[in-house]
Amino acid sequence: MEIKNIRLGGILLPSNILMAPLAGYTCYPFRLMAYELGAGLCFTEMASANALKYQDRATKRLLFTTDKEPVKAVQLLGGIPAVMERMASSPLLEEFDIIDINMGCPVPNVFKSGEGSALMLDQPRAAAIIRGCKKSGKAVTVKCRTGIAKDNMFAAEFARMCEDAGADMITIHGRSRSMMYDGACCYEEIAQAKAAVSIPVIANGGIFSGEDARVMMERTGADGVMIARYGLENPFIFSELTKKPVRKSMGQLILEQLKLASSCYDETFTMAYIRKLASYGMKKRKGTKKYKQLLYQCGSLEELRELVEAIFMEGAHIVPDQPCLSPAPAPTAAQMQ
Repeated sequence: MEIKNIRLGGILLPSNILMAPLAGYTCYPFRLMAYELGAGLCFTEMASANALKYQDRATKRLLFTTDKEPVKAVQLLGGIPAVMERMASSPLLEEFDIIDINMGCPVPNVFKSGEGSALMLDQPRAAAIIRGCKKSGKAVTVKCRTGIAKDNMFAAEFARMCEDAGADMITIHGRSRSMMYDGACCYEEIAQAKAAVSIPVIANGGIFSGEDARVMMERTGADGVMIARYGLENPFIFSELTKKPVRKSMGQLILEQLKLASSCYDETFTMAYIRKLASYGMKKRKGTKKYKQLLYQCGSLEELRELVEAIFMEGAHIVPDQPCLSPAPAPTAAQMQ
């Protein structure tokens, strides 16, 4: 598997292993960690252009960044060209280098509103959104799917439209909208899209190991791969693929995330984020259910820090004395875009 730089206009990405935007997870601390481990590009959580238009406080929080982030990329969701153009050039996004347009979210309420993967059915409108965002002067990328249904695949055609409208890169999730996140990836559709355009094409979907990433690259000929949920379970996948030496344990990474998150966000957000991240990090450990119970019983950041230290110590064995207060949720379909 070839690890290489990718150029987006005047931006040179350090590697072709990208981290997908995941709602509730790819906050500023996580993006810094992924970059440190070798990711070439990380995106903010999906931000709604309409919410930003109305100065929604929670949505604005998604845009937190600092100069420590080497490349700043925001994923924007919206279906109205004028609103997308206005938000792309707004002061809210002035710190960002790249705007990624979500044209792949399959969630019903997003699709029904004419956003996400619904834009694949309206290519003139999708093209107008790309052209409008390009007026910001930023690099513009698109994340889409192979099509709408198994019998309605048109990734190559859609990729050509994106390139013609001015997109600098396209990421293709190797499943149709109707497939959601199940079923085998459609490698051939991504390969056809790659052959149809000259801009970089990134392959996404169904990557849960380094071998999966290598197969994806070989089968599609893509310029790079985008890791999604597996990046939460094993953030070291970036260093494994890029051969970047890293001398930290999963426990150390999570403790660093806790410290950084608590300096950027309030206690409620930090505790929710670290609980979810730790739940993913211990996925392959014995007694995971018991550990998760304790995670959700913590009442303060200090308790959470001490528990993370205990859980990730070699040979740690903890037995909860109370029932679980709340389950550790996996990302929903909306979060995985």
